Amino acid sequence: MKKVIRKIQESHISLIMLFIAPAATFYLLEWYTHDPFETMKATPQILNLVMFELLALLLFMAFGRLHAALMTETLFFGIYGLANYFVLNFRSVPIQPWDLLSIGTAASVAGNYDYTLDKQALLVVLGFVLLLILEFFCRFTLKKGTWKLRLPLAATLVVLLGAFGMMFHSDEIVEQKLRLYNKLFTPTTISFKNGTALAFVMELRYLSVEKPAGYDADTAAQELAALEEESMSLPASAGNDAGEGYPNIIVIMDEAFSDPAILGDFTVNEDYMPFVHSLQDGAENTVSGWLNVSVLGGNTANTEFEYLTGNTMAFLPQGSIPYQQYIKGSSPSLASHLAGLGYQTVAMHPYNASGWDRDTVYPAMGFSEMYFLPDFKNPVKVRNYVSDQSDFDKIIELYEQKEEGPLFLFNVTMQNHSSYTESFDNFTPEIEVDGGSQTLNNYLSLISLSDSALQEFISYFEGQEEKTIIVFFGDHQPTNSVIEPILKMNGKRSSALSEEEQADRYKVPFFIWANYDIEEETGVETSANYLAAKTLTAAGVPLDGYFTYLSGLSETVPVISANHVTLSDGTFTNADDQSELLSDYQGYQYYRLFDYSAD
Repeated sequence: MKKVIRKIQESHISLIMLFIAPAATFYLLEWYTHDPFETMKATPQILNLVMFELLALLLFMAFGRLHAALMTETLFFGIYGLANYFVLNFRSVPIQPWDLLSIGTAASVAGNYDYTLDKQALLVVLGFVLLLILEFFCRFTLKKGTWKLRLPLAATLVVLLGAFGMMFHSDEIVEQKLRLYNKLFTPTTISFKNGTALAFVMELRYLSVEKPAGYDADTAAQELAALEEESMSLPASAGNDAGEGYPNIIVIMDEAFSDPAILGDFTVNEDYMPFVHSLQDGAENTVSGWLNVSVLGGNTANTEFEYLTGNTMAFLPQGSIPYQQYIKGSSPSLASHLAGLGYQTVAMHPYNASGWDRDTVYPAMGFSEMYFLPDFKNPVKVRNYVSDQSDFDKIIELYEQKEEGPLFLFNVTMQNHSSYTESFDNFTPEIEVDGGSQTLNNYLSLISLSDSALQEFISYFEGQEEKTIIVFFGDHQPTNSVIEPILKMNGKRSSALSEEEQADRYKVPFFIWANYDIEEETGVETSANYLAAKTLTAAGVPLDGYFTYLSGLSETVPVISANHVTLSDGTFTNADDQSELLSDYQGYQYYRLFDYSAD
């Protein structure tokens, strides 16, 4: 009997697995996160099967052993699918090509997440294990003398796979011939409709950014210079002549700070952000409202990129990280602009300097000083992170030690970083949501701590004589798993939101507060790319040409993000459908990001 089994294992019968195993690997990969037979049409399924079969054949030619080829492919996609499952749960967006540049940042916070598998994912892992066992017994081996045939076959397969991948870089083929889903601003949908692996291949084309149609660097430079000259010729704000009297500008981008009330009604035992709510209700010398950002549950660096540069992720690949992909040298920003006006420019983040390459990006943007976790001496921590209270105390310390002249300090906090599932001795949740989850209670309790610390921080600057502007906003909302109970209470599901409802998932509170008289506004609807221009305007500081342009554009297009665009008449749309209206903006941004020279 053993001889019979061994003969079958070593015979051509085992070659059947060369066709069955890659298909099984593909479907198991998809089942980690969704049912492919519900979300995928026949065409993308066939395309994925072809890709998996070609890869298996290539590995077979390379190894010459069937079990080694099949097990390599299955093991790789089993592990990749598992990683993708967790990434999707943590930030509501699947793995994308540019995430490979962020492995170091992801690893630094990896220990703070919950790695529990749901029932479906657990069954998929079991399926991969069983498939690997079956493949182990496929012992068909090519003879040693066949390498002369295997080598050209392997080369041919490499060419075929390359051509297969390049095919998806053609809009005509993708849209008109294959009719694949290619709305880049909805990466999860692309993955579910086209397949996890195929979506990844399709997104490879966006690792670089194409020049906008009709773009000319010299023209963009000249037009921006003309706008700057026009802006600088305007009368300076009272008390700000020649740089004297410019206010200090302190910007706090608070990690995961959001107000879930925008998603629907729910009942809590007490207000989780009473101070911020009081500012939003029309406080003196305050501009407040909702800030539309381009990320959800993660990729913090993109919101600070939009704020500091005035650029929008709407013109860049969804999920890309400009800090790691595009900023390779001197890059104009709010910091460099204020440095040119005599400001001391400081960047601060109570975590690792290498996160999102901040230690190299900040100097390129014009920051002269940087402070990271090692610069915080004996801070109070909440869970595993420096508390907002200690973070704000550090800002006050730097303010009291600042040089003569105005200070611009940009701060990214860390206290509220996910995940919110674990218990800690140094954190006692005090906010409770009726019918909510402990995860939601933990999240809102962290927000409450931030609100209290913020109130003390503002109180300190109320007593300071130097004019000071404080800008505060969240970088993104938490993942779907945190707010799902609120949606459920309001008869909704995160997987079935309309485009307008989904847009609410990208709104966070913001305010601009001053310890002197500025014009008040409430209910302002804007986006992260405009907030720096609004900061300068509120502070009475001259705008450069780019921020001048953005200030004007915001009157016509008050919201621009990677997820949606809102026109002044209330029209809900997106950047692709408004390409003509936004063509100048796209050209100016391309110039500032890729062709700008500080010389």
